[in-house]
Amino acid sequence: MSVPAGQERAHGILAVDSGGSGLRVAVGTAGRGALAERNSRVPVRTGERGIDPDHLMSQLVPMVRALLAETGVPRPATAVVGAAGLATLGAALREELPGALAREFGVRTTALAADAVTAYTGALGPRPGAVVSAGTGLIAVGTDLTAWRRADGWGHLLGDCGSGAWIGRAGLEAALRAHDGRRGGSVRLLARAEEEFGPMAGLPGLLYPRPDRAAVLASFAPRVADCAEREQDAVASDILRAAAGHLVDAAVAVCPTGGEPPFALTGGLSNLGDPLLIPLSEELARRLPHVRWVSAQGDPLHGAVRLAVDLATDMLTLPWDEGMLSVVGSPPVWGA
Repeated sequence: MSVPAGQERAHGILAVDSGGSGLRVAVGTAGRGALAERNSRVPVRTGERGIDPDHLMSQLVPMVRALLAETGVPRPATAVVGAAGLATLGAALREELPGALAREFGVRTTALAADAVTAYTGALGPRPGAVVSAGTGLIAVGTDLTAWRRADGWGHLLGDCGSGAWIGRAGLEAALRAHDGRRGGSVRLLARAEEEFGPMAGLPGLLYPRPDRAAVLASFAPRVADCAEREQDAVASDILRAAAGHLVDAAVAVCPTGGEPPFALTGGLSNLGDPLLIPLSEELARRLPHVRWVSAQGDPLHGAVRLAVDLATDMLTLPWDEGMLSVVGSPPVWGA
């Protein structure tokens, strides 16, 4: 359906990226995309009901009001909220957030998306392919445009294999092995760990009680990569090579089998550089020779904006799925 240009330009959109590092918000129009953004470094709380819609709204409302006043963008008729943990912790969000957005801003159509879906859309847009989103944690998603497939994303205790937390934990384990005199240790990683955390005997007491221990583990991943690259440490190099294998395991599980689908790696793990990216490239070529490794076009907030524009203009082609991407309300009837 063609969209009258004037109505498209006037149709306000709201895009939200809610993740472990905080909340990012953009407003704009269907004709021009995002016009302004604001960030909060306070992550949305998760409680007995899962992701807390009241806490999300308490942060979102003043940010959106300020952005609307700053830009003069019309009140958003379409909203897309990408949220970490939506598939398993999003029941209250799905039940309450669309109504809250309608009451507060007059939103008529709300899409709720897993953060992996907004990361996918930001990286590749609405086309078949596979994305591994790897930072502190790790999740892979892929689609052939008929259904979504996901792999891992089970958290640092049960999964997130190859993630920053996984690499950091493996590096600290190698440090502790060297500290104990067990085989498989690395004296170079031991030195790096003591620089970072102090005497190894105190590490469990520093780490285990912390609610952000996944992030603390991931903070050691750059040390592992640096030790592999600068000091040619074999143990550190083996950790990065194993991590690359886990990333490709996840990609294999979600990647479409036909054609030459694109693959993108998103998230902070790509900043580890050659010690990770070279073995990753080698593993991809060996196990997924039909894919094309491409650079990500944008980040999860860009993905939420793209979804909002496509939804507002009745151009959304990505598959709907309650745990991954669902829509409450009706797309606009242009000219009505």
